[in-house]
Amino acid sequence: MPSIDLNCDCGESFGAYAMGDDAAMFDIVTSANVACGFHGGDPEVMAATFRRAKEKDVAVGAHPSFPDLWGFGRRRLPFSAAEIERLVAYQVGAAAALAAYAGHRLTHVKPHGALGNLATEEVEVARAIARATKAVDPDLVFLAAAGTRLEIAGKAEGVAIAREIYADRGYGDDALLLPRAQQGAILHDAETIAARVLSMLKERAVITASGKRIPTGIDSICVHGDTPNAVAIAAAVRRRIIEAGMALKPFAGARSP
Repeated sequence: MPSIDLNCDCGESFGAYAMGDDAAMFDIVTSANVACGFHGGDPEVMAATFRRAKEKDVAVGAHPSFPDLWGFGRRRLPFSAAEIERLVAYQVGAAAALAAYAGHRLTHVKPHGALGNLATEEVEVARAIARATKAVDPDLVFLAAAGTRLEIAGKAEGVAIAREIYADRGYGDDALLLPRAQQGAILHDAETIAARVLSMLKERAVITASGKRIPTGIDSICVHGDTPNAVAIAAAVRRRIIEAGMALKPFAGARSP
């Protein structure tokens, strides 16, 4: 039976500020990308998130970002590629430590927000993230936006790759995400989203806002945890995948222990 991973960005609360419904999402997804303290998350949130993921048999990865709590990591900051490499290494190391503290095991790395978007456009940034990932732990999988410079950079740096598509975001004809301010960039209707995801899986292609099909391998599907109806979206996607006869489990290399 073919299988696919369903992941969410989570652990993005900070101190007294709550973000998303991780407890509900962990009953639906198979992998989680955990904020590392730079756009969300803190030691308490990270430890609790990893512990809950372990209890639910959800695989976990680091979700490093620009140091931008004020902007939730969605603003591009003027760091060099070398500085980004060290920022990512720092965050992945922190995530690995707190995952171990919670009795879990870090299995992948996925850049967040503006950092991830920048890396899909600039190969040197993408390679810096891949190098940081490999330096901290060469066994970590690089969860990369399918068909972008992130995928190319990970392969060039010798890091294991898993290719990801987004359930709740619109694509341009360049296979990149539409800017969030643009109409059609953020999708909301759970059933429409689930049907679109299933079409992408069946066609093995990113489907753009214009209807263009861009062929790609797909190992994982992401639902953003901070989307207001994220739980409903993830549940609809999960249901449609199962109804289509596919299994849901973490991508190869990201099995929970």
